[in-house]
Amino acid sequence: MAEDVDAMAGTVDAGDAADAQDRFLRERAEDTTAVSHVELFFDLVYVFAVTQISHLLLGDPSGHGAFHAALMLLAIWQAWMYTTWLTNWLDPQALPVRAVLIGTMLVSLVAAAGVPEAFGDRGLWFAGSYVLMQLGRTLAAARLSAADPALRRTFQRIAAWLAASGTLWIAGGYRHGTTRDLLWLAAVGVDNLGPLIGFPTPGLGRSDTADRAITGSHLAERCQLFVIIALGESIIVTGSAFAARPAGGAALPALCIAFLGSVALWWIYFDRAADSGARAIAASDDPARIGRAAYTYLHIPMIAGVIVTAVADELTIAGPGRPTTVPPVPTATAMLLGPALLLAGHLFFHRVVSGTWAVSRVAGLAALALLVPVAVLAAPVVLSLLATLVVAGVAADDTLRTRTKRRDSTRVPPPPAK
Repeated sequence: MAEDVDAMAGTVDAGDAADAQDRFLRERAEDTTAVSHVELFFDLVYVFAVTQISHLLLGDPSGHGAFHAALMLLAIWQAWMYTTWLTNWLDPQALPVRAVLIGTMLVSLVAAAGVPEAFGDRGLWFAGSYVLMQLGRTLAAARLSAADPALRRTFQRIAAWLAASGTLWIAGGYRHGTTRDLLWLAAVGVDNLGPLIGFPTPGLGRSDTADRAITGSHLAERCQLFVIIALGESIIVTGSAFAARPAGGAALPALCIAFLGSVALWWIYFDRAADSGARAIAASDDPARIGRAAYTYLHIPMIAGVIVTAVADELTIAGPGRPTTVPPVPTATAMLLGPALLLAGHLFFHRVVSGTWAVSRVAGLAALALLVPVAVLAAPVVLSLLATLVVAGVAADDTLRTRTKRRDSTRVPPPPAK
């Protein structure tokens, strides 16, 4: 009898443990996956990280500096995206998951602080904190997802790949110059290749997108918030540049143009297509595949476009006082490349989530290409205005199409002829 009681108690304890682990998993219903307050708090570190990437590019706007900024953006974006997928699967309201997010936030802050000097004296500082953040978060997630064996194996595969890339990050931290560049380029390649091919790992197999259930509304909202982070950073950068300028001159027109450009970029992303990704994921037979393409990868050029545009705006505001002077090559390149990156990313994003090509994006890219010869003749403020008008034209086309679609959908058909 005593043995039976002990056995029953053991069964209850095991059941309680399983129930506790189940509570770490997020419910899959669309109406239960709103972005939590702790996720919004977590994003504050990435406001700082995006600012640091801008400072890195502003410090060296040459091709070499742009390469370094691109590596840092790819690394920071993947760190944030891996965490976003984690909170799509695990419940951030559960205290252990929340603790993982806050710990990741602290180490991310240390990594972000090292970004401007990551290719200088703080290479090992950045690499060590970055690897600790990536691996620590993933190993903790594997433990918290024990109630879902398939999800746990996914986190174990991710950890194996992050360990491989971490070796390259740490090795690069000990080196300097071109060797560091090449090692970190390989590390970024591993971090970005893993999600694309399902993290194949000896002994664990590979993850299939059909096995990774996600909630589209949560993923879409998280990425929308990161776009807002990038746009907010652009407002801070341009406002700070204007505040540092003497009153008068061409600085005020340059600020107004930069602000209108930020509004146009926001309009393009949010007016018509921001929610289409969530709907496409909800309707898909393979939602993780749509989420991976539309958000994990195709948001990278859009975020890069916002950052490059902010850098161009700061360079324009900082030196618009020579209205007849041709802008330096880095400034002119950034003015056209920033909007082009966002339009190109959004073109393919729209293709993935809707199955159609957005003609307005193609037209905008063509118009920016036509401005390339103008860049060698126009003053900085003039070139900035022309690029802004192109982006504003795309935004206006979106608005017209939206209004036309709504009007057509509400139009009452005439009564049939008698």
